Amino acid sequence: MVKSKSPKGIYAARKLRLKRLKFRRSQRKYKTKILKLKEKYDPLGGAPMARGIVLEKVGIESRQPNSAVRKCVRVQLVRNGRVVTAFVPGDGGVNFIDEHDEVIITGIGGTLGRSMGDLPGVRYKVIMVNGVSLDALYKGKKQKPVR
Repeated sequence: MVKSKSPKGIYAARKLRLKRLKFRRSQRKYKTKILKLKEKYDPLGGAPMARGIVLEKVGIESRQPNSAVRKCVRVQLVRNGRVVTAFVPGDGGVNFIDEHDEVIITGIGGTLGRSMGDLPGVRYKVIMVNGVSLDALYKGKKQKPVR
């Protein structure tokens, strides 16, 4: 018979709770939260969105087995000056974006804030250009204002 290391019985609640607190540091989620690693190393600083200026348009080749050139932009964030690569979704979406435009980026939706799909190293996507959403520009509902 294998004996459990956890206390059992009607009065074991306090002991179980203290044991759980003791080993919390070994849990990955707790450690990143308590050490504030997301705020320290995330270019967005833990925020859901960020504003930035487009530096250049780049084409990034997708991973195997796909073969395509995904249209992306290099963006310098206004908040902290860091430069990140952001994916431009939609067919012909990069045509709405010029250099020195102001864009708003958000996470692309990969697991644990990482890259998604066949885009290597791209963690963000563009959602707005000069205060107008990319969706409205695609559908022709709005014109892109000139800064």
